[in-house]
Amino acid sequence: MKLRQLMAAMVLALSASSQVVHAQATTLPVHGDFAMWPGATYDDAIPTVNDILGYDIGSRITSHDDMIRYFEALVKAVPDRIVLKKMGTSWENRDLIYVAIATPERLANLDKFASDMNRLADPRTISEQEAKSLIDTLPASVWLEHSVHGNEISSTDAAMMTAYHLLASTNDPMVEKILAQTVVFIDPLQNPDGRTRFVHNYYSMVGLEDSGDRLSVDQNEPWPRGRSNHYLFDMNRDWLAITQPETAARIRTLNHYKPTVVIDLHEMSGDDSYFFVPAANPINPHMQQGQLENNTLIGRNNAKHFDKFGFDYFTREVFDAFYPGYGDSWPTFYGASAATYEVASTRGMRYRDRDGDINHFIEPVQKHFVASLSTLEAAAIHREKILTDFYQYQVSAIRDGKKDEERTFILPATKDRAGSHRLATLMATHGVEVFQATEGFKACGTRYPAGAYIIDTAQPRGRFVKTTFTQQVDMAEAFIKEQERRRARKLQDQIYDVTAWSLPLLFNIDTRSCDDSVSVASTAIRSDTPLPGKVISPNAEVAYIVPWGDAAAGRFLTSALRQGVRLKSADEGFTVEGVGAFPAGSLIIEVKQNSDDIHAIVSKIANASGALVTGTNSSWVTQGPSFGSDKSPVMVAPKIAVAWDAPTRSLSAGATRFILERQFNYPVTAIRTDMLATRNLNHYQVIILPAGFYDIALGERGAANLNAWVQQGGVLITFAQATAFAAAPGSNLLDVEVEYSYNDDGSISDPTEDHRGLTDGSIIKNKAQLIQRIENEKSTPDYVAGVLANVEVDQEHWLTAGVNSDVVALVTGNQIFSPMQLDAGNNVAWFKAADDLLASGYLWEENKQQMAYKPFLMVEKHGAGMVIGFTQDPTSRAYLDGLNIMLLNAIFRGAAHATPYR
Repeated sequence: MKLRQLMAAMVLALSASSQVVHAQATTLPVHGDFAMWPGATYDDAIPTVNDILGYDIGSRITSHDDMIRYFEALVKAVPDRIVLKKMGTSWENRDLIYVAIATPERLANLDKFASDMNRLADPRTISEQEAKSLIDTLPASVWLEHSVHGNEISSTDAAMMTAYHLLASTNDPMVEKILAQTVVFIDPLQNPDGRTRFVHNYYSMVGLEDSGDRLSVDQNEPWPRGRSNHYLFDMNRDWLAITQPETAARIRTLNHYKPTVVIDLHEMSGDDSYFFVPAANPINPHMQQGQLENNTLIGRNNAKHFDKFGFDYFTREVFDAFYPGYGDSWPTFYGASAATYEVASTRGMRYRDRDGDINHFIEPVQKHFVASLSTLEAAAIHREKILTDFYQYQVSAIRDGKKDEERTFILPATKDRAGSHRLATLMATHGVEVFQATEGFKACGTRYPAGAYIIDTAQPRGRFVKTTFTQQVDMAEAFIKEQERRRARKLQDQIYDVTAWSLPLLFNIDTRSCDDSVSVASTAIRSDTPLPGKVISPNAEVAYIVPWGDAAAGRFLTSALRQGVRLKSADEGFTVEGVGAFPAGSLIIEVKQNSDDIHAIVSKIANASGALVTGTNSSWVTQGPSFGSDKSPVMVAPKIAVAWDAPTRSLSAGATRFILERQFNYPVTAIRTDMLATRNLNHYQVIILPAGFYDIALGERGAANLNAWVQQGGVLITFAQATAFAAAPGSNLLDVEVEYSYNDDGSISDPTEDHRGLTDGSIIKNKAQLIQRIENEKSTPDYVAGVLANVEVDQEHWLTAGVNSDVVALVTGNQIFSPMQLDAGNNVAWFKAADDLLASGYLWEENKQQMAYKPFLMVEKHGAGMVIGFTQDPTSRAYLDGLNIMLLNAIFRGAAHATPYR
């Protein structure tokens, strides 16, 4: 619909309810005669966007700095009705803010409101009568969060318009009802770093006029685009692992207020219309009926207003509510009614859609604004139901937890002390009650030592524990049946994201569960509870030994290398007489090989990293390699480069860099990918190719340059599609192949054609044969959205030192690799047998059969160096903590085992 037609339709639709324009009021013009809310009148004392920023709302993409300027101006104008608070900073040191809008009385008592909401959220602390009193008196609260993806630009400007409308509207019964019944929280910009990148790129490339041509630079962002944050994370997938400061700040604030309705405003393809709830299937089975009902009530109210404005919309078709790690699904598990809204994006000021119409930036801004007001109205209308459902969610969570066969989860913390601590403190960050036993105890028929972590699901966050700790959360049987039907018809499945996310599996943490409640002396775990390091025998005469196998040892290694400590790492487990046994990979710091202050250095690193260190006064080894063995190579501090820029997948590159730099405090050099094809790379000891399609960008020339570098002692590490590039004919980097899908007899068929291009005649007897005939003779396996798969690990190879015999990996996509032949290299980790392969999620049966025993991790020597290939991405979303030791081995033990001229 053209802009003026759109405006006319809105005026016609709303003429019956338009307010009388008073002489002293101002109508809000945009593009001349276009109004965001036709008929609205506004108080001149409240500044418009134009008053502060010099342009009308929707006529320019607002920057982060200007957005804050405008909200500060609103606070200055009406400080008794809006408050602005800082909740954190981004990686690039930009403020993360939110505003609260309410009546003066409520705003003055915002902390009491938060306290009352937290009382209502815990039925163990109040009586039913007290809960009823709170429900009768508390307002509903709505949290509107905007622009988690920095290039989804319209919602931040819509947030400014929403705030202005709520504060400046005069004689508007709808606004009066909203303010009477709700507290409104506006998080105007979740991803300021990504938005700043987008705005800079857009305005640095725009010409004489904004272009809506989808081939123009206006519509095509350069790598890595503005979607992600500084470390190139899709922060809408970070709500489980909470790796980014932006996510952590938001979760801390939501836990403080516990708003009862949370809406996450996004953008989608510019050729679509508008999406709001109800969500698509599958629905997470731990969501409650009251929450789904509230979403439907909100959706119906949206539909009413969209019909008045003449806006197209759709519901239920995409954007499901299954994965609990989105910005809209996470609040569901403290009891909120939460949802995603998606609007057709202009990705700039103009966009020509597939019908040839030009859509202007003001249009998605207005639609998000209208949807926001409609949501606020629905929350006001249904205040009592929403608060009652919120309270009942907590009541039933505790009740259901007491009856659950997995009532209690226990982390023994004996195999991976650092990983167990990370998982326990992560759950505390989520708002889960976690306790650590201060004495040994017996539960679930097993004895556990002091230090074990205990989580009882009979608590308000019990359903969050259940959905993130249980091994399998099933999609509805009817939904699965429909996906298999579609697959049989060669139609695309409707699975939107990963189907598995069990945190103990992702972290590879030993976790037990049973239906018992546990009573033992314990201390509460907080999000900031430290992992204490310790040095046994801190004045060792010969050496210090750090057992290898957890993140604390990894942090010790990287810190020691950066401080110039000389240390070794044993390829095999060993036993020191009178001291004890140590696993493969353990670090050995020999006192005489280091400076006189090595004792203080070791103690300081142990305290900072949380590592356990044992001193020894003897080097006598009774089993395994001695300290001076060639199986105890000296570790080097490698210069690491990671491919950066197209065609590297930005999410993979960012997660890789983040894990090394922020989780293990080791610097990485980002190199433009095309430089790998031509430049001298001898300055680097390790080069990582994250997931990405490198065939064209690097090609045979790039492969040859990398091969020459590897021959001289470099360690090349490849992930996922980068491993396919290394295995491609002409690359000569990995002697394996990517497989096609298999036929029923296990063979790959070839079409039979004669030299004239004719094929053998045939008869098709039924539809099944037709489908079989029209399939590609050589096709790839069906795409997998994301499952967790069991991987078996070779325990006798130096590359897997300190890694458990069984780990879990995330499998996405459709690449399956053939095993590496022994004369070429080693398969050091492989997927388990078909019957044992799936750890969690839903996997097509054909993929399961074909993946069995195929490699996950391979290594192939080339001259003085080597190529190490992961067939899947071990850094995905930075939540595969259980694979971090394997990654560190590839980098640091790989560099130690390479033999360049040093």
